[in-house]
Amino acid sequence: MDQVTDTKEKSTAFSRLLKPYLAFLYPEIDTDILATKVIEAFWPEGARRRKRGRVPGNTMWSQSDALLITYGNTLRDGVHKPLDLLYDFLLGNLKGVLNGVHILPFFPFTSDDGFAVSDFRAVNPQLGDWTDINRIAGEFKLMSDLVLNHVSSQGRWFNAYRQGQTPYDRFFFEASPDDDLDMVVRPRTTPLLQEVETINGPRHVWCTFSHDQIDLDFRNPEVLLEFLRIIRLHIDNGVQIIRLDAVAFLWKEVGSPSIHLPQTHAIVKLMRLLCDYAMEPVVLLTETNVPKAENLSYFGERDEAHVIYNFPLPPLILHAMMTGTAKHLAKWQRAMPPAPLGCAYLNFTASHDGIGMRPAEGLLSADDQKTVIDLVRKIGGLVSMRALPDGGEAPYELNTTFFEAMSETVHGPDDYHLARFICSQTIVMSLEGIPAFYIHSLLATSNDHASVEKRGMNRAINRHRWDYDDLRQRLANPGSMQAQVMSQMRMRLQLRKEQAAFHPNATQFTFPMEDERVFGLWRQSLDRHQSIFALHNVSAETVTIPDSALNLIADLTWIDLLSGDHIGTGDITLAPYQCRWISNTGH
Repeated sequence: MDQVTDTKEKSTAFSRLLKPYLAFLYPEIDTDILATKVIEAFWPEGARRRKRGRVPGNTMWSQSDALLITYGNTLRDGVHKPLDLLYDFLLGNLKGVLNGVHILPFFPFTSDDGFAVSDFRAVNPQLGDWTDINRIAGEFKLMSDLVLNHVSSQGRWFNAYRQGQTPYDRFFFEASPDDDLDMVVRPRTTPLLQEVETINGPRHVWCTFSHDQIDLDFRNPEVLLEFLRIIRLHIDNGVQIIRLDAVAFLWKEVGSPSIHLPQTHAIVKLMRLLCDYAMEPVVLLTETNVPKAENLSYFGERDEAHVIYNFPLPPLILHAMMTGTAKHLAKWQRAMPPAPLGCAYLNFTASHDGIGMRPAEGLLSADDQKTVIDLVRKIGGLVSMRALPDGGEAPYELNTTFFEAMSETVHGPDDYHLARFICSQTIVMSLEGIPAFYIHSLLATSNDHASVEKRGMNRAINRHRWDYDDLRQRLANPGSMQAQVMSQMRMRLQLRKEQAAFHPNATQFTFPMEDERVFGLWRQSLDRHQSIFALHNVSAETVTIPDSALNLIADLTWIDLLSGDHIGTGDITLAPYQCRWISNTGH
């Protein structure tokens, strides 16, 4: 059999795997032709594909995996390219500590700090170029954003749509003001439809997020094919993690909520299939800032996202640290299923967005939510709202840096700001899953009210841009808050990556602690050789845990990895906000 025939047969075999998804999404189109186009889009001529898809397993990540989340221009000095500065910062401070970096949209854009993309194939020249992206990807696992729900109203695609140019004349979702849109779920309060002038007359286009972010119409398969080509471009430039931004809103239907529709899940399944057959290791991450059950649905039957965000975690940790009780955090964690084989959670407390409140629905009562919201406002944070179907509004997210939010509790300011913050981040390191840290958490950044006023958006409070020379001086000064936080975070992350019990899929059991001031976990390595009892005092009080609460095996030697203390029989004491990783090995 010659090579050409062999290649054709392999493509035919793979197209059979694609056809069920394509037939469901595009029943009026020949699936043979469309499957061929999908394969050509993701594997252009000359590209290679795995003979068999990756078997779901827990080998795509390890306890060494931890991510930094940052904008490409968070660090500036007025001389060097921001991506040059980021590369220098990563190598100088985080090499060997974190092995991955999520650079938020690094493409040309017109608004929303990068999420209104005007050109998916270029790097924003104000940041650098593809060479800079490649260089970072050569040292760290790189995550990029696939902003696939919408594009900039000022970009080439939408301008071509308004001029009636093919194929873009069918790229955007149109609706009528007379349509039944009452059920549509949205994270914003601006009008859903925007009237625009086109060569064919006025049209109303769908805008889930803002009027500068025009929603694409995935009912047109050409839109899907174009994004598959863009994914391939990312992979060819060293990207290993593809973040599907706002994917829940992808498919729209008039008269429906237009969120989490079956077609959206089918597109994620199709992308997962392609990634699993890629020669390169590619992880698919879905960004769905929604309540628990809806978020978990993006694991599918182990055939959708490899990784999903643990969105309830930020508001629950925030509540625990502010009130001094972990009861809601522990109750939620006890009810959380382990990630399916071949899947993992991404754990975090802060990101470029605010602290989402929708994931707290059903987990924190209205009074508990109000307690957190009121304290965030008292500390100087802001609250962003979302529109409700009945025309009302509800809190969508809290806008504050997580470090600033830890500055006091419901009992007022105290001397435990740093300890409280480090405790909150240690919880993230202890949980089942992959930890991720926003750069402003690592840098102990305060709320940036000047940026809010200057830029006119609440989220600017959490998107400070550091002068790199000033930052380096602070990091070099052991007494600065930046140096203290970085030092403690580095130490704990370096220690964490050596513990097999902290593998993202290692066994986890949540202790029903009698004292609600303590959040306790038991982790066991996949080979069952190591156990870690992770204890976190979320209060400003000293807590004593009776030895009967843990039942440490007496014949083993137990060491608190964080303090170096040997733990014998007897009660265990936790100072205010102290954490202990009690392990049966000293590694």
